Formats: sequence, C-alpha cells, structure tokens
Amino acid sequence: MDSINIIFVRYNWINMLDVVVGGGYGDEGKGKVVSYLAIKDKVAVNARAGVGPNAGHTVIYEGKNYKVRQIPSGFVNPSAKLLIGSGVLIDPEILMKEINEFSVTGRLVVDSHCSIIEPAHKEADRNDEYLSKKISTTGTGCGPAQVDRVKRVAKQAHDAESLKEMVGDVPEIINSAADNKERVIIEATQGTFLSLYHGSYPFVTSKDTTASAACSDVGIGPGKVDNVIVVFKSFLTRVGNGPLEGEISPAEAKQLNMLEFGTVTGRQRRAAPFSKELAKRSIMLNGATQVAITKLDTLYPSAAGVKRMDALGEEPRAFIENLEKELKVPITLVGTGGEAEDMIDMRKEKGF
Repeated sequence: MDSINIIFVRYNWINMLDVVVGGGYGDEGKGKVVSYLAIKDKVAVNARAGVGPNAGHTVIYEGKNYKVRQIPSGFVNPSAKLLIGSGVLIDPEILMKEINEFSVTGRLVVDSHCSIIEPAHKEADRNDEYLSKKISTTGTGCGPAQVDRVKRVAKQAHDAESLKEMVGDVPEIINSAADNKERVIIEATQGTFLSLYHGSYPFVTSKDTTASAACSDVGIGPGKVDNVIVVFKSFLTRVGNGPLEGEISPAEAKQLNMLEFGTVTGRQRRAAPFSKELAKRSIMLNGATQVAITKLDTLYPSAAGVKRMDALGEEPRAFIENLEKELKVPITLVGTGGEAEDMIDMRKEKGF
C-alpha cells in the first residue's frame, strides 16, 4: 500500500469528531452545514457551543424553514442526541419553546453548569445605552448574564426547575461518544470576528467564538478533534455596528440579491464582497482543516441546486477553485441553495 493510500485510510478511520465554526461575522450558514452533516453522516451526537440565544441558526429541510437559537441544528436527524455545553447561556423560556416546537423531548441534554439568563439580564441589556446603541447588542440578556457568571452569582441549569428532566453531564456524554468512534459534531455560533478576544473589539460578543472556545464550551480536549470546518458565505454580512471592509449600500445589496435580515433581531444585515484576507486570518485562528462555502447560488444563480462540481458552470467553478488555491485549505462543502441537502460534497474526493 503506497503512502497516499495509507493517508486516505487513516483519515477514514479517525474522522469522527468535527467542529463547525463561522469564519466571518456570523450568518455564514453554519446551521445549513451542520444540518446537512447530521443527516448525511448519520451523526450520533450534535453539541451546541457558543454564547446563547443571541445567535440564531437557520435550517431548511424538506421544505420547512426552522430558526433555532438554543438547540443544535442537527435536530433534523431524529436519531441524533442533542447536547448544550456548559459554556452556553440558557434562556429557559426560549429553550422550552424550541423543545416543544421541534419535538426533541427525550434526546436533549443541557449541561448542569450552563448559566441561566433571567428577566433582569434582558432588561439590563436593553436599557444599557452603551450596549444597545453603541455596540448594538441583540438585547437577549447574554452580556449581563455573562457578567453575573464571572462574578460567580449566576444561577445554573441545575437550579432551574423547568430544566430538571434534561440536565446532565455533557463532557461525559460527548467524550464517551468520541471514544466509541461515534460521529460527533460540535456546532459553534456567531463568527470568528465577533470573538471577544480576536474580533473587532469593542463591536464583539461577550466571549471567544473560535473553534478552541467551542471545544471548551462542551468539555472536550482539542486532541480529540479530527476536523475543523470553517464556514464562509460567498459574500460578507454583518448585523449591528462595527467595521465591515468593502461595505456596499443597501440598494446595491438588494440589486445583487445580498439583502438579508438577522435571524434573532430581524435587523437588516450589512453586506460586502468576500474578503480573502479575513478568510485567511480566520483559517489561521481556527486551525481549519476544511472550508465550507455557502450561498454560491447568490453570486451565481446558475449554481442553484447543483450537487456536483462537474455540473457547475465555468464561472462558479472557477470561483471555488481559485479560492481554494488562495486559502490553501481544501474546500470540501459548497452550498448551492437554502435546503440542507443543496450541497456539493467533495470530502471523499479530497481524502476526508
């Protein structure tokens, strides 16, 4: 067996745990990528990391449009166990609504150490002029809840009566699944440049949002991670204040079909062309092993619904191939529509 075949076999043996993380300012399509992988790979465990209900992920599956803020996007796979890591803030009202709406009772585990967002946190968030106006936060109470967590006075999931039946030990569950070679996805939220440490401070969220933080959030060490998939949209968007290189006007965004609205707040997203420099930095910060590109069909309508690279037109194919050469990381997944399964999947061809 030659060396190339040895490498190929090795990847297929160890490729069990993936981290999916946003490469920009959020809204990259992580929900689409996670839901696709959960279905395609028959994922056993999907753990959500990140800040809390200030991040919304959109999943479109079998014609239905789902917007989730607390539960993992892999819920569309009915056999997947769903976990919320201890690093995530819980709004019990939002969580219970999603549990009922998406019928995940009995397969969701909330780590006992998740901190709770209380009504006072939301009120403080909305009434703080600096947070609400200068930073333009979502008003979901996440920042003030993080403050209480740092002060060691926040309530935790095991203190909440409504969560009693679903509280568990997420690190134990996810590490056990990894050790048993079950397919696991860790789903990060927000985006790399909204990181409190690595983003465009002060216009950032209330904690780190890179792949390293996602692992910490769910209680698994980096040595157990097989792949870090960084998700980029074919163009940049950003909700709220802060820098956005190359920003175009709302009128131009509408003309180019780039006009979007935030999942949580409904606010119009600012738009800009894809930035290779930002992408390269995001790849560095996250230690990316693979890249996923979403919304190729927005830039190139002819790509809509295409599921094979050789079926793409000359322009969209050249865009992906040239981008891969620039980024120097394999582009293995390309989203070509809203549906979870509108995806060109090149993982096998590229040895993953």
